[in-house]
Amino acid sequence: MPSATQSQKPNSAGKLFEFQSQLPKLPVPALGETLPKYLSTVEPLLSKEEFARTKKIVEEFGQSAQAQELQRRLEARAAEPGRANWLEEWWNDLSYMGYRDPVTPYVSYFYTYKDDKLRRKPTQRAAAIVRAAWAFRAQVASGELAPEMARTTPLCSHSYNYMFNATRIPKKPSDYEATYDLGANQHITVARNNQFFTLELVHDGQLLSAAEIESQLDRIVERADSSAAVPVGVLTSDNRDMWADNYQLLAQASPQNAQTLEKLQSSAFLLCLDNTKPVTREECHRTYWHGDGANRWFDKSLQFIVCDNAKAGFLGEHSSMDGTPTCRLNDYVLDQTLNSKVDLGSATVRAGLPEPEPLRFVTPPAVVRAIEQAAARFGKVVGQHQLRVLQYEAFGKDEIKKLGFSPDGFAQMAIQLGYYKLYGKSRATYEAAATRKFLHGRTETCRSVSTDSVAFCKLFENPTVSVQDKVAALQAATKTHGAYAKACSEGKGVDRHLLGLRLVLQPGEEKPAIFQDPAYADSCHWYLSTSQLSSEHFEGWGFSEVVPDGYGIAYTIRKDALIFHIAAMKNEFGLNSDHLAHYIKEAATEMRATIMAAKLGPKL
Repeated sequence: MPSATQSQKPNSAGKLFEFQSQLPKLPVPALGETLPKYLSTVEPLLSKEEFARTKKIVEEFGQSAQAQELQRRLEARAAEPGRANWLEEWWNDLSYMGYRDPVTPYVSYFYTYKDDKLRRKPTQRAAAIVRAAWAFRAQVASGELAPEMARTTPLCSHSYNYMFNATRIPKKPSDYEATYDLGANQHITVARNNQFFTLELVHDGQLLSAAEIESQLDRIVERADSSAAVPVGVLTSDNRDMWADNYQLLAQASPQNAQTLEKLQSSAFLLCLDNTKPVTREECHRTYWHGDGANRWFDKSLQFIVCDNAKAGFLGEHSSMDGTPTCRLNDYVLDQTLNSKVDLGSATVRAGLPEPEPLRFVTPPAVVRAIEQAAARFGKVVGQHQLRVLQYEAFGKDEIKKLGFSPDGFAQMAIQLGYYKLYGKSRATYEAAATRKFLHGRTETCRSVSTDSVAFCKLFENPTVSVQDKVAALQAATKTHGAYAKACSEGKGVDRHLLGLRLVLQPGEEKPAIFQDPAYADSCHWYLSTSQLSSEHFEGWGFSEVVPDGYGIAYTIRKDALIFHIAAMKNEFGLNSDHLAHYIKEAATEMRATIMAAKLGPKL
């Protein structure tokens, strides 16, 4: 069985980690800062009577001895010697490792690539992607990769330790991350027709060229397509407790299976060669989001996916890495391949390259039954989801900036107005905000609904309001959103702090009234779970909803377009991704038209 230890991490002495020792620790905000801010976020979601009750509860909590004690405990935890981040262990367990629903579709996220017009043959495109990804890996391994920066502020590079040669391992009650020696494991795993193969990328001390990788991939496709195998990979799509049980069942079925698991999990990344040919945006998004569940190993940190029509994308396992590092990786891969920058190596294929090694599992009847049951559950879960991709090409980042607005703030308000048009109300909205300027920082919740955003929605839907007043309302809403987002990036949102106060409660202690107040649960029930990751090379990205009566909206802001992936469940709540996409489009169009009208001034 793989261990959670790492024998060779990326070089910590290189540029990638040069600022790690200087990064500040995630702060614990003052109660006097968090509680008023919390009240400002719940006020637009409550009636006057409800807000008055909540305000009294929050103010009493702030003045209580219990609040002071909980704050003291949290500050003491943050100050413990050797603790990099007071939130890290809690967050990783609650949100990821201890979360038991399937990672796909509920946790993982994907990117959709632009087409590569130079490479129409799927294995040719796959080979170029592998070469580019391997070049990025080499920079990570050596530490030569520059750290990410937010203008002049360095961001934490810790998550790069879990990018290559890493996998999530199922275990009860909580999974863990296994990482492997980068130098000793210079192979990738290739999936085709529900079968797995090991492809060594170094032969006789020399990295395989793109032509050689393509040749090896052709051999894999020919071999896999001429045979069939039990789709073991679908086990990774299951509920984590069920997968943990079946992981043991699989590993113990034969010593060969344990060796096969080790070889697969220790690989640098997975390359999935799908035999499908998606065309529409929705077909592409579904392919990279979940596929058929079988030609994947959902626990691997990185999976590059190339289809038989050379469409391509990426699937990321979220547990130990948020989207910004993998966005950087994928942007690099696409910049290299789409702009003819990638070093393809020699066009000559060396004679005597070893045949790619098939990774065979022994599958006795009990394992086959487990696979069949997991496949049925996967089909049911995926079938319960609806998806719409809104490719809004009327304008993008450049035009929004010319209009005088923050592109992210504008997109968030288009989502808010679109939702208001559909439902006639504003509801709790989550936007992911990065806190990677802090050591081992991950995210904070930017609460996008504010008193100003609600006023903006109401005014925009009122035909008697002047365009000048509507634009003023939009300016106020985006300004408030921007200020809250900035506070979150400084570690001064409200959600992580309140979570910490809850978690330092000891067994048997009374839960404070603030956490028993319905307003707290309601304000954390994310009817809209949103996040932005942008690359000029992406045709969008996506993830799922986080509550059964809510939507998951991943959006990309390009220079000339806005792309929204809108996911939701098909259930008794009657959600409709198509309708929400329609109204977000209508909202964006009306917002721009209103701004333009206001700039022109009143007619003479």
